[in-house]
Amino acid sequence: MNTTASSDSYYQRHIFFCTNAREGGAACCAQHLATQAFEHCKAQAKSQGLLGAGKVRVNKAGCLDRCAGGPIAVVYPEAVWYTYVDMDDIDEIVTSHLAGGEVVQRLLTPPDVGR
Repeated sequence: MNTTASSDSYYQRHIFFCTNAREGGAACCAQHLATQAFEHCKAQAKSQGLLGAGKVRVNKAGCLDRCAGGPIAVVYPEAVWYTYVDMDDIDEIVTSHLAGGEVVQRLLTPPDVGR
C-alpha cells in the first residue's frame, strides 16, 4: 500500500508516539521505552532529511487508548497503527513508511486491540 497525503496537507506524514505513563503499574507505553523510540525516530528522520513542511513530523502523544498493544505509534494521514519492539522496528518504519510510503505489515497493531 503506497499512499500519500493530498498536496494541500502541511505534512506528508505525521507520526505520533504514545509516551503516556500510568500510575500504579498499569500497562502503558512508557514502560516500553516509548520516549526513547520517539527520540530515535526523530533522529533517524532528521538524518534522512525527512523532517519539515511538506515532509514528515514526529511527535509525542498522550494516551492513544490502545495500551494492550503497546508500545504504540500511529502514522497519519493513513491512520496506520504500529506496535514496535525495538529500535530496528523504528528504523524500518522510518525507511519503509515515512520515507517510502510502504506500510510495514509485520508491525501492524491488530484492529481489535484497545486499552
